[in-house]
Amino acid sequence: MKIATHRTRRRWGDRRGSRIFVRGLHLDIPLVLALFTLSMLGLAILYSASGQNIEMVNRQIFRLGAAFTVMFLVAQVPAHHMEKWAPWIFAMGLALLIAVIFFGETGKGAQRWLDLGIFKFQPSEIMKIAVPIMVSWYFAEHPLPPSTKNLFMASLMIIVPVVLIAIQPDLGTSLLIAGSGVFVLLLSGIRWRLVIRFIFLVAASAPLLWYGLHDYQRARVITFLNPENDPLGSGYHIIQSKIAIGSGGLYGKGWFNGSQSQLEFLPERSTDFIFAAFGEEFGFFGIMLLLALYLFIIARGLYIASQAQDTFTRLLAGSLILTFFVYFFVNISMVTGLLPVVGLPLPMISYGGTSMVTIMASFGILMSIHTHRKLLST
Repeated sequence: MKIATHRTRRRWGDRRGSRIFVRGLHLDIPLVLALFTLSMLGLAILYSASGQNIEMVNRQIFRLGAAFTVMFLVAQVPAHHMEKWAPWIFAMGLALLIAVIFFGETGKGAQRWLDLGIFKFQPSEIMKIAVPIMVSWYFAEHPLPPSTKNLFMASLMIIVPVVLIAIQPDLGTSLLIAGSGVFVLLLSGIRWRLVIRFIFLVAASAPLLWYGLHDYQRARVITFLNPENDPLGSGYHIIQSKIAIGSGGLYGKGWFNGSQSQLEFLPERSTDFIFAAFGEEFGFFGIMLLLALYLFIIARGLYIASQAQDTFTRLLAGSLILTFFVYFFVNISMVTGLLPVVGLPLPMISYGGTSMVTIMASFGILMSIHTHRKLLST
């Protein structure tokens, strides 16, 4: 009995030591495992969708390594430090957006990049995090639910960067950043009658917004309403995407066996339309598995937000995970024809690096909020 008791104590001691070690890394293990699984699944899809291009996969692995490293480093920063730095992060982001207007690099008809010599980057990516941090910081300094004056000030913090990004032009990113700020407004306890008034205001201003769009943006909306009107032109992407997803059936055609992607009928099959390539090869059940993985990540993020200890971390965590939901919801909706094409990647799956680093930095903030909360409560 003494030997058994000693062994039991040693096992409990080992488990306690493991928990302390993991806690010291400031990582949320369920979230890390889910993100890692999603990333590995993305590499498998990319390898097939790219025509077995191992160089593209290797570049994606490097970017994933950088993104997970950023997540780990951000997770080490306590949330109260982020709260102190919020105005400076926001001001730096605005300064970089203004710099794009005067010194930005132009590519594919848009002026979105700053060239630092060593590499180029999009300052708009910083604002995906800076806007919710700033608005959360502002509301944390004032009583909730927010007054009309505070709502107006918070709205300005959202509108200014959104306009600066929209004129680049980058409508998809500007809408995503607007959404991240609006989520903070909604989570702050804003009255529903104000929400309803805002919806009516947007609906009433739709004609003005329509004429404010660029020609290619209006073409995307028209194509969304009737893609068959120009099947070999503007409607080609969405038509081929629907064919690919529909031909997958229940079980899919199998890895490497998607005719639409392998025979290159499906455009942008490694980036914006990679979900269509996945649906063709893995079918309905594969899609359900992918959606379940995304929903688990979102549920875990919402749990972390619900356990936050103060207003700042609660609003910030809720906004970041809901923005991640918008990422994958909009991408899947546009690929299946439920929304116009806006150029948002499928998070952790689509080929690319800039948005991936931003997304993983957001998850690093979530983990910091959760793990530092645990340390403070023990």
